[in-house]
Parts: sequence; structure tokens; C-alpha cells
Amino acid sequence: MSSYANHIATVQARFDAALTATGFDSVLIYAGQPRVAFLDDNAAPYKVNPLFKYWIPVLESPKSAIYYKVGEKPVVFLFQPRDFWHAQAEVPHEEWQQHVELVVIDEQEKMTAWLGDKLAAAAFIGEDFAEPVASWQVKARNPQALIDHLHFHRAIKTSWEIENMRAANKLAATAHLAARDAFFAGASELEIHHAYLAAIAARETQLPYNSIVALNEHGAILHYDMYQTKAPAQARSFLIDAGAFYKGYCADITRTYARESGFFADLIAAMDDAQQALLSEIKPGISYYQLHVSQHLKIAQVLSEFGFVKGSAESIYEQGYSSAFFPHGLGHFIGLQVHDVGGFLANDRGDTIARDPRHPFLRLLREVEAGQVFTIEPGLYVVDQLLEAHAGNNDFNWQRIDELRPYGGVRIEDSIVVGEDGNNENLTRDAFASLANH
Repeated sequence: MSSYANHIATVQARFDAALTATGFDSVLIYAGQPRVAFLDDNAAPYKVNPLFKYWIPVLESPKSAIYYKVGEKPVVFLFQPRDFWHAQAEVPHEEWQQHVELVVIDEQEKMTAWLGDKLAAAAFIGEDFAEPVASWQVKARNPQALIDHLHFHRAIKTSWEIENMRAANKLAATAHLAARDAFFAGASELEIHHAYLAAIAARETQLPYNSIVALNEHGAILHYDMYQTKAPAQARSFLIDAGAFYKGYCADITRTYARESGFFADLIAAMDDAQQALLSEIKPGISYYQLHVSQHLKIAQVLSEFGFVKGSAESIYEQGYSSAFFPHGLGHFIGLQVHDVGGFLANDRGDTIARDPRHPFLRLLREVEAGQVFTIEPGLYVVDQLLEAHAGNNDFNWQRIDELRPYGGVRIEDSIVVGEDGNNENLTRDAFASLANH
């Protein structure tokens, strides 16, 4: 069997189990449709329902749907309206069409007519803000128990999913290298962003999230996406957090660069070493929370060695000092969504793992299992809002911190496929290595 054939068989089995466990025998997965802006008739960019593209790699066909009944062949209703206002999205002939019953419709009423009484017995998953979808008579709309069951199990990726994520990382790495070169050539943030898009012939709406393209002190703003149009007089540092899609699967890569050798370049190297040291600790059976704490201790060691804070790594962490420099979580699941779901689920019955008040922004608390894919993205920044709580504390070397402030900060992010016995795959580093060999 092909990897896609194995994938759709796995998806079908997961839906069979989820539907049976939650008292449904069928489901209608709606692809979604564009929303218009408030008091306007211009639609925001369309993003397909992730549980729709879990089945088939069709991303640009809004108002489509998949009907699936336990144990039967899925039916794909592919919406292709008769419309001379807009170009139709191209849906090439691909393998997925061999595994479904394909019904092409130009009106949604044709789908409901085809389904007939089956619609009333189905669970509906998707957005239902618009008519006629809002008035469809279904058994349940977005039942949480069903969604939780599906989300828990899709944390384990199929071989086909990992293949797509490898390809997405190679695309993103290609664009990252173009952005890096634009930085060293003296480009502005907006020009760097354009170089990123041009390298992979993408539009902004074809990326999984707004890229973070930050020069100098902007690197300390965790979700910076303003894009200054003029280059600064002196571009000292560059932090880029940007990704790519392939067949609906995400890459999410962060890299930080120093224009010149010296203090900040040494800090980047130390943070890279700290991230790489943590990667060797990833193995099934430990909790992701343990990894997060371990990374804090490694960053605390960097803070000590570079003279930002006095004390041992353990004392810096225990006193909460490291959180002033590393305020976000270590990472998150990634796959169909850049921040993939299920990170707080304890089981497929919907029980959740309580967030830890010490680290409230951590998006993933589950035990590590083979087949999971998640990011590892430690950071170290000068965030004045966080440092205010430590004003006047002599454990902090404020002069040294002031030296870092003009550079913003450092973040390094890779995506890891968990293997058995710690035999992991680094999708991100492998992608960069493959490009270096060409």
C-alpha cells in the first residue's frame, strides 16, 4: 500500500473508533467558507477545516464536505460553482480520489438532496455561521466528545503526514535562506519578507501564519509582524519565525542571526547548543513539561555564564528569574495546524491536564510518544515589561542586560519527530542540511 492509502485507512479507523465511542454512526465534515469583514462584502482569506484536510489534501475548495459512515467508503462533495466572477481552484487528479466516492456539486442543495435522511443522523463538524449550513438538521453540531477523541489520536502522525511535513520544512528552509541573505544584504523587514515569499513563489495567505521578521530590538516582541519598510541605519540582528505549507501540513522554523561576530553571535551559539542538548533528552515516556523545565535550566545556565543574572542555573530557575527572559512555552504540537491540537488532553475521553501556574503559556503537557511531532523553540529576550518585576534586584546585571537590549533576543526552533528509544528525526535541521548538499 502507498503511504497515503495507509494514511486514509488510519484516519478511517480513528473516525470509526471516535464515532462509536461517542454514540454516532456518521459524520459530515464541512470544509468551511470565507467570512466577510464587518460591514463589508470583502472576505478574509479562507482557511480549510483541518479535519477536512485530514482526509484529503484539498485546501482551496470552500463549501465542500466529506460524509463518512462507520465502515463505509467516504463521500467527498467537491463544490465547484458555476461562477464567472472568480477563477475555480484547480483540483488535480491525485491518489486520494481512488479512495473516496467523488460527487462534484455546483449547489449545496444538491449535497443535501443526495444525503436525504442521512443528514439528520450525522454529527456535523465545521463552521456553521452561514446559510444554508446553519439550518441543516443534523444530529449534533461540533460535539466536543467526538472532537476530543479525534484530536487526542491525531497527535500520532502517519508516515504520509511526516512525508508532507518533511517537504514543508524543505520549502520553509529554502525561504529562510533567502531571507537570511536579504538581511546580510541590508534589506528592510518588508524587503526580507518579500524575499521569503519569492523564494518559494508563495502569497502571504499561503503561509500557515504571519511571519515574524524582526530586526534589532524588534526581536524581543514575541509575535512581531509589523514589517518596517525602511532598513535601520544599523541592522545588528535578525530574528525570523516563518513557515510553509505542503499538502496542508505545516513547517514552523525560527532562526536568529548576528551581523557581526562578538557578544550577540556568541549568545546565539550558546542558545543553539542549549537547544541541541535538549533534543538529546527527547524520548517516549517522559512528559513534555519535563523538557520545558530542563530547557529553562539550560537557559538559566546561559544567563549565568553571560553575566546577565548571578547564581547557579538551579537558583536562577527556582527564583523565577529565567521566566523573565524565557516567558513562552518550549513548543507545541505541529501538523495540520501550526499550533496543532490536543496538547492538554489526558486521554481520548476529553479529560484534560491542568495548566501549570508556573508556566501558563506552555501549549503541550502530554507524555511524549513515538510518532508525535512537536517544536522545540527556546528563547532569550530583553522584555522590559517582564523585567520591571525585578527592578532593583542586585542579582540582575542591568548593565549587561542593557548590552543585549539593542539586539532584542534569540529564538531557535526545530520540529522533531519522536522515534522509539530516542531515535528522533529533526525535520528542520535535515531540511537545511539537504539544501546545503545541493
